[in-house]
Amino acid sequence: MKKIIKLLLLVSISFFAIVDAQAQRKPRVLVLSDIEADPDDTQSFIRFLLYSNQWDVEGLIATTSIHQQKRVAPESILRILDAYKKIQPNLLQHEKGYPSYDMLKAVVKKGLAVYGMEGVGEGKNSEGSDWIVKVLEKQDDRPLWVCVWGGPNTLAEALWKIKNTKSAADASKLYKKLRVYTISDQDDSGPWIRKNFPDIFFVVTPGYNYTHATWLGMSFPMPGSNAEVTSNEWLAKNIQQGHGPLGAAYPDVAYGMEGDTPSFLNMIDNGLNDPEHPNYGGWGGRYELYLPKFEDSNTGMFKRENWPKDEPETRAIWTNANDSVVSSVDKKSYVGNRETIWRWRVDFQNDFAARMQWTTKKFSECNHPPVPRLGHSDHLTVKSGQQFHLSAAGSTDPDGDSMSYLWFQYPEAGTYKGTVSFRPYASNLYDVPVTAPVVDSVQTIHFILKVTDKGTIPLSRYKRVIVTVTP
Repeated sequence: MKKIIKLLLLVSISFFAIVDAQAQRKPRVLVLSDIEADPDDTQSFIRFLLYSNQWDVEGLIATTSIHQQKRVAPESILRILDAYKKIQPNLLQHEKGYPSYDMLKAVVKKGLAVYGMEGVGEGKNSEGSDWIVKVLEKQDDRPLWVCVWGGPNTLAEALWKIKNTKSAADASKLYKKLRVYTISDQDDSGPWIRKNFPDIFFVVTPGYNYTHATWLGMSFPMPGSNAEVTSNEWLAKNIQQGHGPLGAAYPDVAYGMEGDTPSFLNMIDNGLNDPEHPNYGGWGGRYELYLPKFEDSNTGMFKRENWPKDEPETRAIWTNANDSVVSSVDKKSYVGNRETIWRWRVDFQNDFAARMQWTTKKFSECNHPPVPRLGHSDHLTVKSGQQFHLSAAGSTDPDGDSMSYLWFQYPEAGTYKGTVSFRPYASNLYDVPVTAPVVDSVQTIHFILKVTDKGTIPLSRYKRVIVTVTP
């Protein structure tokens, strides 16, 4: 009997250790949204909720922005949650972990209905800024990702309060938890945060002119990009019409589809994304850490009277990086920062469409993503000139679908920028022989495995293999 009790105790300890480890892998996410300034915030919230089982939602906060300076609209977030409430039980048939309506409703907050730095300083706290402080103070060592879809002045006020009410050591611990991604600068508090809190992890295309923003790759019709999957016709067929209350709540496009969505795309667990390493690249784009050259952004097509003046950055930030991409549309090569997102556009749009079907249909009636596996570690070390193999042995599909395999090098993500000796696009081979380049210093090479099923809406998942080549 004692042996049985000990065995049961060990099993239970192991079970809870696994559960705890899984919880630790989930990102903590908080959204600041100027919802109602543009329909795209509502669009992004709907996609966000379809992946909300993959992260712990810590806050949904209504804020202002340069486009909506005197209004916050938490009631609009609640209306979206009302639609989510109706379909959440159906989502649970497809994947576990979708938060309840009550859990999400409890974290809906609002910032002050004032613009930018007018909402930062003594006596400028709000339920939104107080909530951010409370979330950061939790006994939880995981980073807090703050996705800023409008102006970040509610976050700025929280940081002001932390700085002015806590010791430098205690405040520093909270700053280190923060991971901030702002969709360009939509008020003057974003530059203030970067200048006054130089240690905070910050992803942004700085400035008030969006012409050079990486996030434009989400949906804008760039040369070489697939414009069909972001068209009104595609959205009507795959998202809005005949897909239940959440799809019906998805508004028509006004300026651009889901400009805010790249702030969380890299947190989706698809095997490619690695949010702690923006330079690796993923669905939400690729970014590098450097001090960007100053450009006055308030010019050209986005020039506005009485907007804040741009100022030079004072510290390194995670910002625009270029990828070289061969378009699947016209087979031409393109280089740019928007390419780091639109190269994945078909994949993430198909994924969105499939999840929207989950809101109303049974498991057997829908497609679900394949599960890639590797026949080796995801980190390999090889000698200069050595041959090795990349293997996808063991990959499966939950629906029993046939799968296609594609191996390719992601040169911008590694230190070795040359072309590696293997078929550059090794399609339909799950096992690929590769010859390491000859190097005279240690180099890293990123290889991506893309596995795509043959379901009604084809879905793709990935594995990244980082190979270190030594002389």
